[in-house]
Amino acid sequence: MQYLSALAIATAVGLIGLAAHFSSYEQSASTEVTTDQWYTWEQAVELNKTKPKKIMVDVYTDWCGWCKKMDKNTFASPEVSTYLNEHFYAVKLNAEQREAIIFGRDTFTYMDSGNGRGVNTLAYALLDGKMGYPSIVYLDEQFRRIMISPGYKETPDLMRELKFAKEEIYSKKTWEEYLGQ
Repeated sequence: MQYLSALAIATAVGLIGLAAHFSSYEQSASTEVTTDQWYTWEQAVELNKTKPKKIMVDVYTDWCGWCKKMDKNTFASPEVSTYLNEHFYAVKLNAEQREAIIFGRDTFTYMDSGNGRGVNTLAYALLDGKMGYPSIVYLDEQFRRIMISPGYKETPDLMRELKFAKEEIYSKKTWEEYLGQ
């Protein structure tokens, strides 16, 4: 099991030699999503200080068709929306966000790839550099990574993942063992 920490993120960012530009923050969560509350990374970090919850990070891009479909179908499901709102801080993170994100002592910035696109270094660190969209990252209350889940999910598949994280099944079984039961 891999754990996400501020030190690990800072190391990952340093190792890939990231350089970026700082600008003001703008949240870009889709208006089609009916989850009662989507948070920015910073908001989830602050809320977690007084009321710890697991964090579900939806890493997406504006151009990703499967991301929009997942917003419209899966995240709009009353079952998913209710479960997320009760048990998680649901974070929308645009992987191509140009605005800096501050976490602890680290500032995660935009890295231009030179082809008109780039990536925010927090998204890069959360996904271990495997940039595919949509991807969901589950974190525990101390921001340790539970798992990375790439790809589009229907409601039953996402509910299974959410329960795996919320019920801390990961502390007893691997994801593969859980799927095989």
